[in-house]
Amino acid sequence: MKLSNLNIKKIKFNEVDDNYPAEDILLKLGELYQYESGIFGYGNIWTKMERNVKDIIIDELDKAGCIECVFPAIHPKKYWEMSNRWETYLSTGTMFTINDGDNEYGLAPTAEEVAAIFGANRLPSHKNLPAVYYQVTEKYRNEMRPRGYLFRPKIFTMLDAYSFDKDEESFKETFDKMNNVYKRIFERLELDAKPSISDGGDIGGDESVEYQVITKLGEDKILHDEEKDIFINEEVIDAVKEKYDINEENLKAYNSVEVGNNFNLGTKYSEPMGLYYTTEENEKAPYHMGCYGIGLGRIVAAIIENNALYNEDGSLKGFSIPKNIAPYKLQIVYKEDKENTAEGIYNALEELNIKAIIDDRKASIGMKIKDAYSLGTPYILIIGDEYDENALEIEETKTGKKHIVKLKDLDKFLLS
Repeated sequence: MKLSNLNIKKIKFNEVDDNYPAEDILLKLGELYQYESGIFGYGNIWTKMERNVKDIIIDELDKAGCIECVFPAIHPKKYWEMSNRWETYLSTGTMFTINDGDNEYGLAPTAEEVAAIFGANRLPSHKNLPAVYYQVTEKYRNEMRPRGYLFRPKIFTMLDAYSFDKDEESFKETFDKMNNVYKRIFERLELDAKPSISDGGDIGGDESVEYQVITKLGEDKILHDEEKDIFINEEVIDAVKEKYDINEENLKAYNSVEVGNNFNLGTKYSEPMGLYYTTEENEKAPYHMGCYGIGLGRIVAAIIENNALYNEDGSLKGFSIPKNIAPYKLQIVYKEDKENTAEGIYNALEELNIKAIIDDRKASIGMKIKDAYSLGTPYILIIGDEYDENALEIEETKTGKKHIVKLKDLDKFLLS
C-alpha cells in the first residue's frame, strides 16, 4: 500500500489518551472514526487486522469439523418469547428492537434462539449428532455505558458457535474440543488468554469458561489461585470457592478483559422451545446445547493496547502489531533520492504477495519513521545514503532489534 493513499492525519503523541493509547492513535490518524459513543467506523488498518483474526478463527474451527453458516441479524420476537428471554433483554435495555407496524423484532445481541431453530431443522436424529454450527457476524448491544473505545462498543463483530449433543456425556467431549480449539486460536494470535471460571449470565447454563487477557485496561478482575493454577472471575468467587476448595489467601488479582466465553447451555433452549431429536430408542429428547463466543474487536483492541510502545523517557512512541495478524509486514521509509530503489523493493514484495507499506509522501524521513510506529507495522526498512542490498537493516518495531538481511532473502525473513 502506498501511504499517500491512506490520507492519515498528523498526530501529536502528547495529546493521545494515556488509558487507551493504541486505539486513540488510530482515532487521531483517522483510521477509526467515532460517530457517537459506542459507534465506530473502521479504516484500512483495523479492518485488515480484524480480517486476519477472523481467518485464524475460521481456520481452526474448520479443522475441528465445525460448520460455517449465517443466521439472521433480525430476530422475530416469537422465538425469544419461546425461550423466555424477550422480556429479560427488554427490561435491561440490552437489545435494540424494530417494529414495522405488524411485527416486533430484535437486533441480534446473540443468537441462541435462531441457532437452536436452525440446528433442530438439520439434526432430527441421534445419527446426526454431535454437530457445531458457527458464524462470524455483527452483533448489536445497547450498552448503557459504552467505554474503552473498542472494548465495549454497541456494534461489534463476534464469532458465535452453537453445539448440539444428545446428552451431558457427549456434550462434555464437544465442550473439551471447543476449549482446545480456543487455546489454539489464542496461541496463533499470540494472546495469553486465561481460561477462567465464571457464570452464565443472561446466556444461561450450568458451566461457563471465560477467556481473559490480563491488561491494566481491563474492567474485569480475575483471581489466580497460584497453588492450583486456576483463574476465577472475581464475581463468582463466593459461589465456587467451596466447589474448587479455594484458599483465598492464595489468590492474586489482575485486571483483565474478556475475549471469549464458552457456555454449557444444557436444555435451557431446546426444552422450552420444543426442540427434540429422535433417540436410539425412537423416543424424543431435547438437545443438549453449548455456545461459544469470541469478540474480534476486543481481540484486536487487546493486542494493540498490550503492544503499545514507549520511549526511554516513558513518552508514547506508538504500537506494534504481531506479524501473524499484521496487515502489512514491512514499512519502507526512504530518502527522496532513493525513491526508485524503494519502489523496486516494494513492487518485488507485492509480486510475492507480501504486503508492505511504502511511505511515498513528500515528508521528512524523520516524520516517516515516526509514522511507521503509529501504524503498528512490525518491521521498518530505512533506505538512506548507506543503502546496500547485501546488508539491509530491518528493525523490529516492538523490540528495536536490528537484523541485517540480504535483499534476495528479504521475503524469507518476512515470512519466517
